[in-house]
Amino acid sequence: MRIALDPYMYRQLPLPKMVEKVAELGYEYIELSPREDFLPFYKYPRVDKARVREFKHALRDTGVKLSSLLPLYHWSHPDEAMREAAVRNWKRAIQVAVDMECDLMNTEFSGQSDNALVCENQFMRSMEELLPVFEREGIKLDIQAHPYDFCERNNESVDIIRGLDKPWLNYLYAVPHTYFYDDGKGDIAAMIEYAKPKLTHLIIADTYNHRASSNLRYIVNPPGVTATVHQHLDIGQGEIDWDTFFRSVRDIGFDGIATVAVFAWEERADESSRMMLDAVKRGLGLV
Repeated sequence: MRIALDPYMYRQLPLPKMVEKVAELGYEYIELSPREDFLPFYKYPRVDKARVREFKHALRDTGVKLSSLLPLYHWSHPDEAMREAAVRNWKRAIQVAVDMECDLMNTEFSGQSDNALVCENQFMRSMEELLPVFEREGIKLDIQAHPYDFCERNNESVDIIRGLDKPWLNYLYAVPHTYFYDDGKGDIAAMIEYAKPKLTHLIIADTYNHRASSNLRYIVNPPGVTATVHQHLDIGQGEIDWDTFFRSVRDIGFDGIATVAVFAWEERADESSRMMLDAVKRGLGLV
């Protein structure tokens, strides 16, 4: 079991200082999400050999390890030029992972929930190009369904990944997306059990069920606008049934990566990160 920190709340720190902060907070692993000086959102990587060396030196000096890299690209975009650019970005990001000696990447399905079939077809086209690259370079991949992706559902996401039929391609369950995964019902135990054969990765943060009233995700204007609303909160500040979640994860013998990914409290990031580490260790039965 590896507990990692997504250091997005510390993205303004230079890479070495960010690594030092993660070590100071008590985490052994970093899951590096998009940041402007490394793998920015949807853009070509901003990494050269010198920056890779700088990052690796900081990891070595602190003893912190890189659990995974998390790039986000439009590889399911209905516009073919956007999709082609995303594949190009992915190929460079995979090389960065190789240079960082990191054998795991994780990402999202992406695309658009209101254009799902076209986006799924584009995703499959991208996978045809990228699967051989991942295999050649020895990089594993975990994929999550994110609100507004072409697939937002737990079971369907697991089935898509199973359909690609690669032992190194697996599923990431993001707890703060629970209510999108099953239309607001929040049946965590059933979803975790369904995902068990491919579940290797968790993102842990609390959230509210914005779909509980009249099946609306939130009050947004104008009425009917396509929008998805959620937030990544500290455990205990939302409506997730944490007893059920942690019991379900323990029951399936989960032994992958659990990433703390709270984004709501940048003014109290240290307090949040320390509290979450303690809560996750207790919930997973590690203390």
